[in-house]
Amino acid sequence: WLDGLTLPSEKSEALQGVINEIIRRLRFLDEVGLSYLTLDRASNTLSGGEAQRIRLATQIGAGLSGVIYVLDEPSIGLHCADNARLLNALKRLRDMGNTVVVVEHDEDTIRAADWLIDIGPGAGDQGGELLASGTPAEVAENAKSITGQWLKKSADKPRLVSGRAPQRSGELIIRNARENNLQGIDVTIPLGLIVSVTGSSGSGKSTLIETILRRALSRHFYRSTAAPGAHDGIDGVEQLDKVVVVDQKPLGRSPRSNPATYTGALDHIRALFAKLPLSRQRAYSAGRFSFNIKGGRCEKCQGDGAIRIDMHFLNDAYITCDSCAGKRYNRETLEVTYKGRNISEVLEMTAEEAAKFFENVPKLSRILNSLCEVGLGYIKLGQPANTLSGGEAQRVKLADELARPNTGHCLYLLDEPTTGLHFNDVQVLLAVLRRLRDAGNSLIIVEHNLDVIRASDWIIDLGPGGGKHGGQIVAQGTPADIQTIPSSLTGKWLGL
Repeated sequence: WLDGLTLPSEKSEALQGVINEIIRRLRFLDEVGLSYLTLDRASNTLSGGEAQRIRLATQIGAGLSGVIYVLDEPSIGLHCADNARLLNALKRLRDMGNTVVVVEHDEDTIRAADWLIDIGPGAGDQGGELLASGTPAEVAENAKSITGQWLKKSADKPRLVSGRAPQRSGELIIRNARENNLQGIDVTIPLGLIVSVTGSSGSGKSTLIETILRRALSRHFYRSTAAPGAHDGIDGVEQLDKVVVVDQKPLGRSPRSNPATYTGALDHIRALFAKLPLSRQRAYSAGRFSFNIKGGRCEKCQGDGAIRIDMHFLNDAYITCDSCAGKRYNRETLEVTYKGRNISEVLEMTAEEAAKFFENVPKLSRILNSLCEVGLGYIKLGQPANTLSGGEAQRVKLADELARPNTGHCLYLLDEPTTGLHFNDVQVLLAVLRRLRDAGNSLIIVEHNLDVIRASDWIIDLGPGGGKHGGQIVAQGTPADIQTIPSSLTGKWLGL
């Protein structure tokens, strides 16, 4: 619109500079894949990836040189087509004389880098070593580098997509979905399968699955008060027993919340410690080993193991409690031991260590093994929830579901579960998703990761673009079907 704007000659000289500057800034937004955003979009409705890319566009416009830019997974929420534009923007920053440091798992970004630093070999206590450093080609030839081996394998291996004949157990039909940019579409979602909802950034994926489907099902099953987005109704809900949202929201905001409390493992540990001879002698109940009840916990930190410092206008800070030295419990409680370990030492164990330690306690063993199965064997049982990444929090929730008795007929909703996951971790995640599907459940995943999309049973591709250019069903079918549809942007990238 600005390009085509004609100004009266007497105003042209005064305003042309302003117009050129506006156009320049709009082009920066377009370059980083945000062409679908309306200019009056409220900032609190932007995703983390969108906000990050707006800041990136601002920095490109600033024209600075000699600056180090640090980006944390800028590819989150980006379709592969948009990702290519983001990479061009990062290269432009580099070419202006800057250094760009990117923490990333996206294969295209890794291959486009001038230099790789690979850290590992595992996570948590099993990581922290420099495995390789060099160009992508050099790292790919380094036998110690897990990332390098994946780069080499994916270059040599043909891209396979799933042609699995879907054995659906039913279907959900969302009628006349018209919230935000959705164009009054009827969407049929097969049940009993892994279904990926794909499409370019801003095409309406989150509106369809989060704003309409999740809210409508939460209202139906749990009497949620959140109003669903505009639609006429959902057919087939009676085929489901429940809906489970596996998102990346924190497990809790204080150090008292941790993987052991969230999964219920701590309840079993407390019950076990209450049955020990010293506990019976002293009449300790399971409550003695709780963070929330006076008696057994450290009262200075109230079982947090840390003391909160109110920073007023900044995020709260936590320092280790000087009374219990971060152990959470008082001296008398810590005198009770199982196999030579007190409860504080048990909470310091990783899930992998604890699974071996409690292998003869069936209910507890099932929970701990499920944490290991989702790739969290390195995580400490008592690790404060506010120190977990979004991807780790999401996998703790998945582990919690895996440990529960399976009823089947459950719908799992996942939003970009691959965020923060290495190639290896993605394969572990896929094995868990297949296990849930094979138990008779249904999974709907909003995702851009090509490995997950290729492994799906069914794809619903929205688009063709973002914002007002999206909101339509471009293609639906198996990955092999989608790959043959010329109008599908996702199908084009599946074939590369």
